[in-house]
Amino acid sequence: MTQQPFVSKPPQFVLENIFAFSPNRDILGGTSYFIVENQINILIDCPADNETNLKFLMEHGGVKWLYITHRTAIGKAKEIQAAFKCEILIQEEEAYLLPGLKVTTFEHEFNLSPHTNVLWTPGHSPGSSCLYYSGNGGVLFTGRHLLPNSQGEPVPLRIAKTFHWPRQVQSVKFLIERFSSENLQYICPGANTGALRGKRVIDSAYDKLASLNLDTYSQVKSLF
Repeated sequence: MTQQPFVSKPPQFVLENIFAFSPNRDILGGTSYFIVENQINILIDCPADNETNLKFLMEHGGVKWLYITHRTAIGKAKEIQAAFKCEILIQEEEAYLLPGLKVTTFEHEFNLSPHTNVLWTPGHSPGSSCLYYSGNGGVLFTGRHLLPNSQGEPVPLRIAKTFHWPRQVQSVKFLIERFSSENLQYICPGANTGALRGKRVIDSAYDKLASLNLDTYSQVKSLF
């Protein structure tokens, strides 16, 4: 049977200044996001390179930064950079996957704007990282580092291609120590968004993260 392509729909309003794109087959069904912030517009991971998405981005002021959370979210980064003349930001461990492109790298942290910074959270992949936006009470864009489970709760998931599971668990601990219920209200995951039943965000994000029994996760050998 021929596999049907994802249907291209206009990006969905998620929170103030934040939009979510339809799942993109180029990034294994991942979800990309767009932050519209005082002309420092930030595209998080690559949406499908189609007319609907390009028109939406143009109408909202274009893209200043294309930030990539991990290696499987690269998609059509080359085409997006050519269309918008934007900067590409990726953690230094995975920059080699973008040969010939103008790329900005970082080691542990990088500030994109007064309200936005990125944090290295290795484990899912060597250069997996998250973006924190202080608006809306605090929003963390986690790529595939943290994904919703069937109850819509943010969890690390070990899969066959997980780079280093203990480091991924340690990265979750780092986020719990870094944030609090006062400055982290939402998580926008980069995949599995169908588990959120149309919401596209995980609310009460810090409380749900802090309630994880990470000792149990540390003992997980395989989920597949």
